[in-house]
Amino acid sequence: MDSLTAAAARALASGDALAALRHVALREDPPALALRGVALAQLQDWPRARELLQRAARAFGPQEALAQARCVVADAEVALALRELGGSSRPLRAAAATLAARGDGTNALQAWLVLARREVLLGRLADARAALDQLDGQPLPAPLAAMAELTHAEVALRTLQVAAARAALQRAGEAAAHARIAALQGEVERAWHTLDTPAARCRRGGQWQALTLDGVAALWDADALVVDACRRGVHAGATGRSLARRPVLFALLRALAEAWPGDAGRDALIGRAFGMRHPDDTHRARLRVEIGRLRALVQPWARVDATAAGFVLLPAAAREVVVLAPPRDDAQDALLALLSDGAGWASSALALALGTSQRSVQRALAELEGAGRVRAVGQGRTQRWLAPPLTGFTTILLLPATLPID
Repeated sequence: MDSLTAAAARALASGDALAALRHVALREDPPALALRGVALAQLQDWPRARELLQRAARAFGPQEALAQARCVVADAEVALALRELGGSSRPLRAAAATLAARGDGTNALQAWLVLARREVLLGRLADARAALDQLDGQPLPAPLAAMAELTHAEVALRTLQVAAARAALQRAGEAAAHARIAALQGEVERAWHTLDTPAARCRRGGQWQALTLDGVAALWDADALVVDACRRGVHAGATGRSLARRPVLFALLRALAEAWPGDAGRDALIGRAFGMRHPDDTHRARLRVEIGRLRALVQPWARVDATAAGFVLLPAAAREVVVLAPPRDDAQDALLALLSDGAGWASSALALALGTSQRSVQRALAELEGAGRVRAVGQGRTQRWLAPPLTGFTTILLLPATLPID
């Protein structure tokens, strides 16, 4: 390593990207390209940074596998910042293995962290957990530890493990304070704010009340029959079933749950399930058919009995019936509630779950995307819609092992 390259690397290690650029700005050799790419990434010139890092990776070649792997990891983090999530994760996994085999444990752990964050953004929570498992029990620098705990918290919140999310955020806050990085501390504060923001409404005893994520988690643990209008399902204790692809049955179930402990009239049920204001005998016959299907579906948790006026929901084991709904009953909040599990949804699946047209869903998604409240991954038939991450995933961890070359 020559003196200018070493000086640029030291400047990057101290966080002075401009000084690093002054040392190598006019050079085109692979180490200089890599250093310039990292410096520009730290200055948030993402497109130019990616170009330089990819050029450096190609120029290093297989004979300099360690330097090449570091460039791959840095490029993957820049892609994460740009939300360019196409392509395979195999190169990043291979880079992590190369870094670990050649003794660069810090950057190997960072590669797994970048991979975990990428999987969260793609809605693949199980894969994110598997990547995070590679970090467990490993000594991490404070910035990496903070981001790892933020990612743990994100995964836990998506699956309503609120206690685990709180513990992870506590650890993230301690690591961010130790790192003395304002951006990381801000991410932790915003994640804490998410826990205290109303996430849903609950109808019990004939009254609606706002719930935070803690309240929603407590509701899942209660011995109640929960009709979940956020994710379109029914749950009782540890068991449940999704009705996201059965919009008519879910509409009937929700109407019966909202009328509980009383019954729901036949005409009202027809209006909720079929959208008919003036039902006739054909609609009543169809209602009987759908009620029969609903009886079979909820049989493990409740009965649906006929009354003089309509039908009544009778939960097993004297359970209370609770309806969980989005904070507001509009199309956008319903979409956001469905996306809150972190999984990717096709617009056709969202339309089916909501019982509306795909075109209406696409218009609502376009409005939400413009407001930054949803995001799309892929194109055409492979396009999937996801909620934005609960944490912003600050990109500040580029190549923490100081030097991108040997």
